Amino acid sequence: MASTSVSRIVPASPDKVWNLIGGFDSLPDWLPYIPESTALEGGRVRRLRNPEGGIITERLVAFNEAERHYSYAILEAPFPVNGYVSTIRVHAVPGQENAAEVQWSGRFNPDGATADEAVALFTAIYRDGLGALHTTLAA
Repeated sequence: MASTSVSRIVPASPDKVWNLIGGFDSLPDWLPYIPESTALEGGRVRRLRNPEGGIITERLVAFNEAERHYSYAILEAPFPVNGYVSTIRVHAVPGQENAAEVQWSGRFNPDGATADEAVALFTAIYRDGLGALHTTLAA
């Protein structure tokens, strides 16, 4: 199993960040790569569409409002992996009430790609996603 993790300090309080990203169906609010999300099964599954029309279906597998994190598994996606589970966490930054650290991590089995290729793919997705989050919060 391969894994990767990216974190970034963003310019907003942990509560403000969580209010933006903590909804499982909220990716279009901060991630330009995902312009559309449809909640299914009472909000436990999200069906995402990317700009090219590709579909990604994910299931919420853990959610903790108090600790500001959730985990999800990919059910269907055009990615060269299986067994994918990812977690997004929001942490306070000691001494900085208007900053938060966001960590996006994942583990997966490469399937049709090398481990290095799969890690590079998701590292870039997480890095670019957290960059977009930073831009949204700084606006």
